[in-house]
Amino acid sequence: MVDDWIFNLLADLRRFARANGLPALAAQIEVTEQVARVELAALRDGPGGGAGQGLRPR
Repeated sequence: MVDDWIFNLLADLRRFARANGLPALAAQIEVTEQVARVELAALRDGPGGGAGQGLRPR
């Protein structure tokens, strides 16, 4: 998938946070991963996909 890089980056940041005693940051990054999955899926669905409207980069 073209968007794998963002999930790899977020996973690296989450691992760093956990390894360095930053549990709240790690939890927030997990939320960010979920948001990214939802938004990227909406972008792939294209116009008329409901939540995907207005999410395309300008």
